[in-house]
Amino acid sequence: MSVVRRLIHSTSVRSIRRDMAFESLSFDNLALRRLPVDTNRAPGSRQVPGACFSRVSPSPVSAPRIVAASAPALRLLGLDPAQSEREIAAEILCGNRLLPGTEAAAHCYCGHQFGNFAGQLGDGAAMYLGEVLGPQGDRWELQLKGAGPTPYSRQSDGRKVLRSSLREFLCSEAMHHLGIPTTRAASCTTSDTLVLRDPFYDGNSKMEHCTVVLRIAPTFLRFGSFEIFKASDPVTGHCGPSVGRSDMKATMLDYTIHTFYPDIYAKYKHQSTEMYARFFGEVVRRTARLVADWQCVGFCHGVLNTDNMSILGITIDYGPFGFMDRFDPNFVCNASDDGGRYAFKQQPGICHWNLARLAEALSPELPSERSGPLLNDFQPEFDARFSENMHRKLGLRQQELPHDPDLVSSLLETMHSTGCDFTNCFRLLSQFSLPEAEGAMELANFLCLLLDNCASLAEMQEAFRARMHPRQLHLLMSLAESNPMLLARVGGQARLEAELERAKKLLALQNMSELSKSERDSEMWTAWLQAYRERLKKDFEVSGVPLEEWNASRTKIMNSANPKYILRNYIAQRAIDAAEKGNFTEARRVMHLLEQPYTDQPEKEEQLAHAGRSLPLGAMAKSEHEEDTDEAGTMGRDEVGGYASHPPAWARSLAVT
Repeated sequence: MSVVRRLIHSTSVRSIRRDMAFESLSFDNLALRRLPVDTNRAPGSRQVPGACFSRVSPSPVSAPRIVAASAPALRLLGLDPAQSEREIAAEILCGNRLLPGTEAAAHCYCGHQFGNFAGQLGDGAAMYLGEVLGPQGDRWELQLKGAGPTPYSRQSDGRKVLRSSLREFLCSEAMHHLGIPTTRAASCTTSDTLVLRDPFYDGNSKMEHCTVVLRIAPTFLRFGSFEIFKASDPVTGHCGPSVGRSDMKATMLDYTIHTFYPDIYAKYKHQSTEMYARFFGEVVRRTARLVADWQCVGFCHGVLNTDNMSILGITIDYGPFGFMDRFDPNFVCNASDDGGRYAFKQQPGICHWNLARLAEALSPELPSERSGPLLNDFQPEFDARFSENMHRKLGLRQQELPHDPDLVSSLLETMHSTGCDFTNCFRLLSQFSLPEAEGAMELANFLCLLLDNCASLAEMQEAFRARMHPRQLHLLMSLAESNPMLLARVGGQARLEAELERAKKLLALQNMSELSKSERDSEMWTAWLQAYRERLKKDFEVSGVPLEEWNASRTKIMNSANPKYILRNYIAQRAIDAAEKGNFTEARRVMHLLEQPYTDQPEKEEQLAHAGRSLPLGAMAKSEHEEDTDEAGTMGRDEVGGYASHPPAWARSLAVT
């Protein structure tokens, strides 16, 4: 079984060792034995040549306390989840107390950030603790994120705060339970130690609680791990700290393939070029399938730099990520991404671009004449996975027809034009069937459900408002006419096109009323639903089973492919706001909710309804919605929003950097 398949499925196997205590974990720190380690413990940031890791020590925090701990993730290590309830658990999970066998180190890597090579980066806020041999024979690297400075901290303090740490913890586990390959998060531990942060880089700094996440993965090696050997970049002038060390690169390649791609190593270990080609081809395949999975659940990573791309093809480094609410291919979840480089629709192309940078990093050991054709396999692999996922999401299981891609693209266009909620729309479609099916919903009734999940006219107008000052727009348009090559070089072409597209859509909306929008939305959805119904009829006709049996099977398949619950920004923000006030109940409730994303959980909705008035209002929208709060500054019941609903009004201005 491959590393990634074990990553996805190993929690389903209960082991006789699941009652193990922290102190009994079996460490075997293979990476530090096989790869060069820098032993210089001098304080401060510095260049680290000739090493993949640097020895470090976690910096203790004051009064640590566990915000939440994931039982499924702890079981990967053979731990009894009850271990998180021990008095010393918080001390262990934040790095204040190191277990026997741990060897703290920080990983050295480089990266292309927003398209430009940045030179040495490295684990500035993360620390390798060691590798635990799990109960199923798996090897799991443990990593603390936010445990203090390392040589790669670049003048920072190596700390993370509660808001970003809780988001990473919740999303790591949410992605796993969605069935998407990802690093895992065992715990989120906050403290009384404070650091000064400027959340939006606008001069409004505040003191925040240091928080540590215990992350788990087979490895945290990434594309940038191999860029430490890069020669001087012609654009930025930066080079990798270990440039020229071809011996070290060969050691890294052999270690990576032997440890994480053992089948390839066993078959091609005496043919190095072929082994490297097979390895790269598998990374291409896994990455293509991963980004296709992202696109099918509306997930936007936010910072797809080469240093945030896993060598295993799993989701890694959750920063300013976001799940879409209203479907928008131009969705940008990172408020710092002014140019939209990492917009939702750009993710497949960016991942392909990053793979090309990995191919360059592996040269000349992997010649370009071998890596080039392998890169060409990316798009067919992505298309196949995307099509497979979409067929399941639409309940089309009997056959694939030539016009199926058109049906999918017209669905997405209808969602975009009507401002329909991406997740809820797909979930609702399982309730739509052939009219002959028992209990089939009338088209008019189903339309009402869909329209309830479409954005209002005011929401759409807000979504397409201008993002740049008129003088800036005029400058870019002038540059497009006079020097388009310069415009493209500075990244202005995409920004200009996006702004003009927004202006076009806003102009169309300005001539509408709420009623005319609703009528237009109804017409668009009626046309698509009629096409979908015809496609369902063809699927049923070749199924060879009674209609009721076919419909029940289709509904079951769709509900297992279309989540009811995702980690929407407003859900995460509610949990963060409560946790910052010392109440961890909502964070834990959300964690448990996301462990069953495909299952209706009315009891969780009921718990939220009862807790509604005690939940704090989203911090970033308080000033705009003071009238919706009670004297304590908490949300009125109508402003809470459910776990699977449109974002409440206070949440629409949430931004993550």
